[in-house]
Amino acid sequence: MAIEIERKFLVLGESWRSAARQTPYVQGYLNRDPERTVRVRIEGDVARLTVKGRSRGATRAEFEYPIPVDDARALLALCDGPLVEKIRHLWTGSDGLCWEIDEFLGANAGLVVAELELESEDQPFVRPAWLGQEVTSDARYFNASLAVRPWSTWSNPSPR
Repeated sequence: MAIEIERKFLVLGESWRSAARQTPYVQGYLNRDPERTVRVRIEGDVARLTVKGRSRGATRAEFEYPIPVDDARALLALCDGPLVEKIRHLWTGSDGLCWEIDEFLGANAGLVVAELELESEDQPFVRPAWLGQEVTSDARYFNASLAVRPWSTWSNPSPR
């Protein structure tokens, strides 16, 4: 079984921006059940279908498959709820680990979140200076949640 171990943090400031590569993303959800999500995503000129299990801490089952971009566009039209649009920036830390920094657009504009995939939940890593509060276990920051309850609608959205 494929396993994803991912920690998620809010991003502070802009110092990460100059060293990052970026790709536009659009994604939607065919299922947002708490036990499993089924996501379709177009990342630049590549598309993927992903099934994720329930998060347990920073760990969950994840199955991801490439699909034709035309199929992904058709599936996005079938998604329940609004689509999530963002720019993903890749930033490599001094420890060689790659951070995925998502700069959200549309109704989630202003939210910037960094994710780090790890080999184990307790794997050490170097904290970049721009790394803010950890939100790994806060379901509001799951992309599936942001699709139906955008960051801009929160009464007290966290500052970047």
